[in-house]
Amino acid sequence: MISINTNSASSAAAYNLSNTNTNLQKSLNRLSSGFRINSSADDAGGLAVSMKLSASIRRTDATSANVGNALSFLQTQDGVLKTADKVLSRMSELATLALDVTKTTSDIDLYNDEYAVLSEQLNGMTNEEFNGVALFSSGSTLLTVTTSEDGSTQTVGITQADLEADVYDEVESLDISTLAGAQAAITQITATIEALAGMRATNGSEQSRLSFAADMLAVNKTNLEAANSRIIDVDVATESAQLARFNILQQAGTAMLSQANQSTQSVLRLLM
Repeated sequence: MISINTNSASSAAAYNLSNTNTNLQKSLNRLSSGFRINSSADDAGGLAVSMKLSASIRRTDATSANVGNALSFLQTQDGVLKTADKVLSRMSELATLALDVTKTTSDIDLYNDEYAVLSEQLNGMTNEEFNGVALFSSGSTLLTVTTSEDGSTQTVGITQADLEADVYDEVESLDISTLAGAQAAITQITATIEALAGMRATNGSEQSRLSFAADMLAVNKTNLEAANSRIIDVDVATESAQLARFNILQQAGTAMLSQANQSTQSVLRLLM
């Protein structure tokens, strides 16, 4: 049947061309943005999963920053402990020098004066802080560091050692101005250095564990980013092929719509 009012071929061609244009715009949008999903309509389920993965990646980044700060705390604490070891070694040296029978009383008094000054230096170290948080605490407090992005399942403890009770209090009252006092000081300082060595060993083990936790977070972040990429990122090679296909379909659809619009003109020949 030949009719004038209805041109089914033209309507079909226009419909197909409209769909092609829509798909072409989607393809251009994906290639220009780099994302396969640019709106919830593109892949509702995939978008929901990607949003959760993206949030998990952000939390992992924040947790990594927290672990890094905890490592810095321990490194700063170890720096103080290392200096305390130098101070104790010098105090031990002074006590040994005070045993020298060739030294006069005035000489030994000078050693004792330096010893007292170094003792006060130890006392000052007990109040050191990191970003307002005490490096050392009475009773060796344990701080908890969360090392998992979910905020609860994995934690590492870092110790605020009791530098005052275990180091300063043990040596501050010693007097090396006498032979007996110097001998007692050597014995006590040697024991205190051993206690300090234990603190540094604990510090080192906690640094080691936090370093492994930081490595694990980095691996988890990489895996999360890879999983998210597979969902939301566009496959450029595949999408480029689709773009070429839709370009060809657009050109063909435009040509066919033009042909369909001209087909009804044959009716005029029947009327002439």
